[in-house]
Amino acid sequence: MSEASHSEPSLKTRIDELVRSARVVVFMKGTKSFPQCGFSQRAVGILKSVGQPFKDVNVLSDPGLRDGIKEYSSWPTIPQIFIDGKFVGGSDILAEMHETGELAKLLGVTPAAGPTPPKIELSPSAARAFTAAMADAGGDVLRFETDEAWNYELYFGPKQPGDLVAETGGVRIHVPEACAALLDGVRVDHVDGPDGGGFKIQNPKEPSAGPAVRELRPDELKAFLDSGKPIRVFDVRTAAERRIAHIAGSTLLDEEGTRALEALPRDTPIVLYCHHGVRSRQAANRLLADGFETVMNLTGGIDAWSVVVEPNMPRY
Repeated sequence: MSEASHSEPSLKTRIDELVRSARVVVFMKGTKSFPQCGFSQRAVGILKSVGQPFKDVNVLSDPGLRDGIKEYSSWPTIPQIFIDGKFVGGSDILAEMHETGELAKLLGVTPAAGPTPPKIELSPSAARAFTAAMADAGGDVLRFETDEAWNYELYFGPKQPGDLVAETGGVRIHVPEACAALLDGVRVDHVDGPDGGGFKIQNPKEPSAGPAVRELRPDELKAFLDSGKPIRVFDVRTAAERRIAHIAGSTLLDEEGTRALEALPRDTPIVLYCHHGVRSRQAANRLLADGFETVMNLTGGIDAWSVVVEPNMPRY
């Protein structure tokens, strides 16, 4: 435990107040608008699917809180869900409760009609490729997932509570309930290329036109900042990472930063950055989905910035 014990009355009192600040409270990585791990995103999706309002608490913005909530609940992982001031569990337990109807009963909501698996079309070549791969999958199943920024994952992995199973072309595809509506009507093809075969995904729900995230080089961002043009720069990393190094004038996308971002006019030029540019690009896609018109991602993140613009900046 750190020098300041997580059992200090001030921290426990703060957590007590947070737990009782709303009927449903989720201590998570990121926010409900920008979940920063798959398990947190899963919990958010379940609660949204039953129409339950909830308060999100971003533990990434406060390392003390991140460790303190684990001690408070005697539960080792994040996210953590509290209902009516009582600890319920993590995302797996929440998913099990949702699947059995226990969650709807506890929340006092009318259970929705049973979820329907999405309609997924496989081309003959994709069906053959998946069927051949299944021979080496052991006990794993074919999983298909996406988020609201259309970041797809198609892989073999363990079954999960609450999975919906779509059967197509003789292949069973497991889909998390939170992804079902986003994947309904998808077509998956298998195509050959110079580097071997790969899968091509066509989703009628994914916008085929409109704004796209622009990749911005460090020198281009420096020129933007030096020009004095109206631009807002947000840091999607953790508070601990930001203490090592950050771009002057940027805003940490913690709970307060998220409120400031969401209050901006949708035509405000936005730049996001993280360590290497991966997390920030995912967040940038979510901003486009939320209606922001000009969203840019710092290519290579602050690591590239430290090489190109500020060579004396600490790297990690």
